[in-house]
Amino acid sequence: MSLQFTDEDFQTAWRELDEPQLEGGWELFTETMGVKIYRLYDKETGLYEYKVFGVLTTCTAELCADVYMDLAYRKHWDGYVKELYEKEFDGQTAIYWEVKYPFPLSNRDYVYVRDRRDLDVDGRKIWVILARSSSQTACAEKSGVLRVKDYKQSVALESDGACGTKVFMNYFDNPGGMIPTWLVNWAAKSGVPGFLTDMQKACSNYSNYCQKK
Repeated sequence: MSLQFTDEDFQTAWRELDEPQLEGGWELFTETMGVKIYRLYDKETGLYEYKVFGVLTTCTAELCADVYMDLAYRKHWDGYVKELYEKEFDGQTAIYWEVKYPFPLSNRDYVYVRDRRDLDVDGRKIWVILARSSSQTACAEKSGVLRVKDYKQSVALESDGACGTKVFMNYFDNPGGMIPTWLVNWAAKSGVPGFLTDMQKACSNYSNYCQKK
């Protein structure tokens, strides 16, 4: 799976921890709970790509990376997950993820590949996780669920120098169909900070979960 991503992809992600790349039309969308969210308008789709910068104050970067990678655990703490698993589709390992959408909207699902690298950058420990949709993966679409065919996400994590984690996240997805503007704005303004809050809680409960497995 590592062949899906280049060394430069990983470097581009972690460099944003040092120098956020916000030229070229990026605008500050919202700032809440110590999290800054920027967005960039995509003329081709009429949608926005987002960059998120923040600090998770109560968990280490390595723990965050482990929790983020643990798909089985995510089903316990992320209430929007309907299905989530990794499997081989015709010899290619990929992840299937179905996300609950509010009624009357159809759920969305994703088929994507991802890779994690634990980097040593001049003595700094940085964890980078990259993901993107994999349209060539042989996973049949479900009736009543819309397939998201254009999805990408990168996450870079590093110690904040205390007990917490500096976080950079870049993501874009095109959910297809007619999504009300209010829902798109809610997902960006409230959903992302809410996700980070939930993830902090998940990190604090992870050792208990692992012991009970």
